[in-house]
Amino acid sequence: MDTLERARFVLSIESGEIESLSARLDDSFVKAVGLLRGAVERRGKIVVLGVGKSGHVGGKIAATLTSTGAPAVVLDSLNALHGDLGVVSDGDVILTLSYSGETEELLRVLPALARFDVRKIAVTGNVASTLAKASDVVLDVSVSREACPHNLAPTSSTTSMMALGDALAMVLLEERGFTREDFARFHPGGSLGRSLLLKVRDIMRGGEQAAVVSESLPVVEVLRVLMAKRAGAALVTDASGKLSGIFTHGDFARRFPSDPEIGSRPVAEVMTRGPVTIDADKLAAEVLVVLERHRIDDLVVTDAEGRPLGVVDSQDLSRLKLL
Repeated sequence: MDTLERARFVLSIESGEIESLSARLDDSFVKAVGLLRGAVERRGKIVVLGVGKSGHVGGKIAATLTSTGAPAVVLDSLNALHGDLGVVSDGDVILTLSYSGETEELLRVLPALARFDVRKIAVTGNVASTLAKASDVVLDVSVSREACPHNLAPTSSTTSMMALGDALAMVLLEERGFTREDFARFHPGGSLGRSLLLKVRDIMRGGEQAAVVSESLPVVEVLRVLMAKRAGAALVTDASGKLSGIFTHGDFARRFPSDPEIGSRPVAEVMTRGPVTIDADKLAAEVLVVLERHRIDDLVVTDAEGRPLGVVDSQDLSRLKLL
């Protein structure tokens, strides 16, 4: 096999093992989700325990659980008997990962855990192992073969563990009613967090940055305002201060060749009336939808009375990492 054929062969083995894992899921999975949910609802936590490659997988599972609202910590089995058991509390659930179920460093921790009022979930490829027998729920992640050509390096087995951990986290997420907004609270630095937590008023160009002009102002003066504000769009207001239109540099450039006298005209004669607007208290995420729907570059922000407060320039969205 050439390089690509070998890569596809590895992926086919691992995907096949995940399909097998999916087919044999049973009530044990349901019970495991129930234990995890119970711990979280009691304000307990999920303690993830693993060694070697399983420990690395456990770290990822713990991170996924925590980021989706189910507090999880990783317990280092090597340090557990030297003080790290202090992270365990009555009411917690212990999620233990070991493909063989006979990992010595992990088994040494089990007697100490028996002193706590905790429930134990084993993720193992050996349902008859010492670990399985010491657990309340056993999740079988056995594989028919590793993707390693020597059938030695943990590959299919760790992939199955990872996939099962994702399944636990996602089912738990749905059963607890964890929403996109909840996710954003835990990921404020990501694009989703920014788009769901930020309001339109947080991202608009308002105040001194906004170019607000009256309907009677000549276009040449409007252009001076735009240059002074370094703005691309002027928000035109009527006598009552409400938005009546919008005029952009692009509008001027398109009309000037056929209307050289445009500079002396009142902006009301050449502006775009009834521009698309958005309320300042809407979520920033809605800006993306409106801009795409109307295929515009500038979105006017108004208050409840229709007075212009600012503008959202589509070029700002990349800078704000909302795209």
